[in-house]
Amino acid sequence: MTSPPDPAEFRRVVGRFATGITVVTAVADGVDHAMTMNAFTSVSLDPLLVLFCVEKKARFHKVVLDAGTWAVSILGEGSEAASSWFATRGRRWEDQLEGWATHRGEVTGVPVLAEAIGALECRTHSVHDAGDHTVVIGEVLSAGSPSEADPLLYYQGAYRTLRSE
Repeated sequence: MTSPPDPAEFRRVVGRFATGITVVTAVADGVDHAMTMNAFTSVSLDPLLVLFCVEKKARFHKVVLDAGTWAVSILGEGSEAASSWFATRGRRWEDQLEGWATHRGEVTGVPVLAEAIGALECRTHSVHDAGDHTVVIGEVLSAGSPSEADPLLYYQGAYRTLRSE
């Protein structure tokens, strides 16, 4: 029996899979919270379902599980600053979205980034344990395209666009 791959090698190999970048937002106790996610995908058309994976030790983990509703802002090229900010560990707990243009989702009231090229409002459908992460599956309550741009991508540890060389 062979041993499992080294975690660093695993990370290098899966880094070869290009992903889009999202910011997931939720509201807890009247406070807006957000976190960058690239582990996001559509799941089902009937019913409409999406999922994201959140690290259990992240502060956002408890927030999004307790909130029950959340929004996904799909980032476009030029949104590297937003992606980096909402991925920063230990950033201030209050006013995380201060300085970022947002609007409230019409269905959930959860903030959506104005610069998003796609936006989804969701209600938690199910939650699944997955090692050091939790898989959160959401029922899509609304969908829209707030702005137009090519997507922001993440590949081999760096931001890319469709025109990257």
